[in-house]
Amino acid sequence: MEFLYFPEDKTEYIPGIISVVVIFILSLVIIWLLVKASKKEVKQLEDQGYTVTYDKDTDSDKKKES
Repeated sequence: MEFLYFPEDKTEYIPGIISVVVIFILSLVIIWLLVKASKKEVKQLEDQGYTVTYDKDTDSDKKKES
């Protein structure tokens, strides 16, 4: 039994390619929805009177300074 299977008929790759493309598109949609929901929550917090601050200093920025 061969460890890797490479089909002679290249049309067997089509279902795999389709599933990768669908999963990639769905992941982009999920990320877009999460960003949209996050922005909505920030707006709701600001409307309630909370201040929203973003920490722009990350660990990578601190490493560059050293």
